[in-house]
Amino acid sequence: MLDFNGILENCGYGKDEPPSVILANIAKLEEFYSSDELVQIYNYFLLNIKNFEVLKGIVKNSSLYKSNETLSILLNILLKKEETTESDEYTDLRVACAKVISEYKDASTLKDLLHCLNDKNENYKIRLACADALGRIGDSYAVKPLIDVVQDENEKSVYVKESATFALGLIGDTSAIDPLVAIMDAKQGIWDKFTFLKEKIVEVLGMLNINNDKVLRVLKNSLMDVSPMVRINAIEALMNSEYEEAPELIRKALHDEDYEVCRNALVALYNIEGRDILEEVISLPCYSDALKQEAENIIKEYEE
Repeated sequence: MLDFNGILENCGYGKDEPPSVILANIAKLEEFYSSDELVQIYNYFLLNIKNFEVLKGIVKNSSLYKSNETLSILLNILLKKEETTESDEYTDLRVACAKVISEYKDASTLKDLLHCLNDKNENYKIRLACADALGRIGDSYAVKPLIDVVQDENEKSVYVKESATFALGLIGDTSAIDPLVAIMDAKQGIWDKFTFLKEKIVEVLGMLNINNDKVLRVLKNSLMDVSPMVRINAIEALMNSEYEEAPELIRKALHDEDYEVCRNALVALYNIEGRDILEEVISLPCYSDALKQEAENIIKEYEE
């Protein structure tokens, strides 16, 4: 029978050792115990250690030995709030739990993750971590709740909206396309306040990679957006699409006022058309010297 208290003491816990030393000693346990034993040891540590920095390290270690009991403990840590003001260290621990929970790919965790995501009184870092976890688990059950977060006019955190949007891209369910397009249409004229969310929506529409008139309209409009990053995301989405007019639309961006947009357009066209576009840029006077140099660099790196 394992002597958990003795193992914990041998690792230096309770002896005023710094967390780094304790965690280094815990890592060495892998040399002496089987996987099943390590699961028991880590679970005991998770339930009995009070130092949040040490606990965070153990949470990360536990991801190597997944068990239902460990998952239950991680969920309890994620859901439990301190009665007093939550410390940054405790928040970081809960964020680490959300990340490891996502690695289980267990649909039974979705409701707890959604509970934290939808709690507007929750620390925003926890909400971001739970949105990301939902995306990485990849279960379509989360699509509607995530869309609700993105559409929620009372949601004050644009970062939470961005994370929920990206999670939809990770899940890859095309049922998210129409709601995302509708959000873009609804916010026309007031997007200055939502630039980062707009960037994320365009990026996700590219990730979902479906070709229809609604998405094409959004991507065309995005190529003329005031935000260079929105234009870049639209270029990438078009590059990965099957729209016949994609090369023509991207070609216009070769003369964009922002060099990074021009460079991304060149790379996108190279991926679509091959070396011909590089030779064109180098030979014609209508292109900037910087773009000509970029074309030459691509030839040197990939063509020679």
